[in-house]
Amino acid sequence: MDYSELTFTNNFVFCKVLENNLDLCGQLLELILGVAIERVELADKEKVLDITPDGKSVRLDIYVEDDVSTVYNIEMQVAPKRNLPKRSRYYQGMIDLNSIEKGARYNVLKKSYVIFVCMFDPFKENLPVYTFTNRCKEMLELELGDETTKVFVNPYGDTEELSERMKAFFGYLKEELTQSEFTKRLGEEVEKVRENKEWRREYMAWISELEESKEEAREEGWEEGWEEGREEGREEGREEGREEGREEGREEGREEVAISMLKDNVPISKIILYSKLSESRVLELQRSL
Repeated sequence: MDYSELTFTNNFVFCKVLENNLDLCGQLLELILGVAIERVELADKEKVLDITPDGKSVRLDIYVEDDVSTVYNIEMQVAPKRNLPKRSRYYQGMIDLNSIEKGARYNVLKKSYVIFVCMFDPFKENLPVYTFTNRCKEMLELELGDETTKVFVNPYGDTEELSERMKAFFGYLKEELTQSEFTKRLGEEVEKVRENKEWRREYMAWISELEESKEEAREEGWEEGWEEGREEGREEGREEGREEGREEGREEGREEVAISMLKDNVPISKIILYSKLSESRVLELQRSL
């Protein structure tokens, strides 16, 4: 999509609008959570939580703190992901570790919310908002009291009992004509992001870096797949006790890798390089798909 056509649901635009308009960010939190928030500020300007030198870090979309030290992480999620609940758990844990120093008492842990604004129904139950807290299984009215909450917003859920402001926000996410003062302001800020030349260059660099990372990951996957296929071929050959078996197994592994790469529209030259198959065999496999 062209930069001038990006909408609020684009991750880059979403972040630029909310982190540069913290009053709007506060209004969004009030709308989703139904609470009053006097003000919010960036909890961590870098937004990258990297707790240990050798551990996995996480980059949060929006990470803010309000006037009573409650922290909020808001994520825009356009594509369905099977591991979304586990992701919310991981983000929650990273936020906690980021907010407490070694040796500090646990009571300094801040009340926190992890919020996913989803452009799909994450649990397929048609609810507009799913709110999760830790409760006693044997007595559901008994809260654990750890002050952690995970929220999943679904603009495609049943909106009958929602406020008009929330309905308007859901309509805005779905690019419908319904408007409110809040969504009108969001639209104005989105337009400012589109017109910002510096942010346009930043976006292009970000997209380029993202594509390079994806390409590297694909190539690593193909190399691993080829090695696995080759090893399986060796194992099969040993079991059969014949050289023909080993060669057949290796060939099978190479062909599986080549077929996978063909389905990903990888150039023929790269497929030959990684699979070690002849050009004629790769073309033959291509015709069979």
